[in-house]
Order: sequence, then C-alpha cells, then structure tokens
Amino acid sequence: MQATVSKEGGKAVITLTGRFDFNTHRDFRAAYEPLVADPALREVTVDFAGVDYLDSSALGMLLMLRDKVTGAGKEVGLGNVRGAVKQVLDIANFGKLFRIS
Repeated sequence: MQATVSKEGGKAVITLTGRFDFNTHRDFRAAYEPLVADPALREVTVDFAGVDYLDSSALGMLLMLRDKVTGAGKEVGLGNVRGAVKQVLDIANFGKLFRIS
C-alpha cells in the first residue's frame, strides 16, 4: 500500500492505493500522525478509491486513526468506499463510527 497526503483549506486527504493490511501499519501511521498535530487542519479523510483489499488489522488502524483525530478535535471520514472494502466496513458497522461516502 502507498499513502499519499494532500492538504487544502483546513482539510487533509490520505489517498491509499493497494492492499491495506498489517504490513502497512507503519506507512499508514506515518501518513496520519503529522495531520493530527497540525493545528490548521479541521478534517481528515481517508480515500479508498485505490484500495481493493483490507483486513481486520486495517480496521484496527482506522479505529486508532479515529481516536487520535477526534481526540485532537478534528473530524474524520472515509471516502470512495466501494466493492469488497465497502462490504467489510458495512459488516464491521463502521458507518456508525465514521462518515462514509
């Protein structure tokens, strides 16, 4: 998986491509930690357009992201969720924890 971060107008987008699994936890954390500390940001969105697979460890990483981002007084959302990724998030009831589009 690759994680690319873009910022614009108080919003940050982490664009993921590839498999989102345990092997990517360091890259994912390295992508979001600077965003949590950035006082200019109000919202963080994870873009799943390029993700075709995620496992249970990815769900845990998303929960950790949510805790850190909301703890810093920011909003978090998941975008471009589709296919198998959407099914996994739906089964895990992540719609109750995240704004999903």
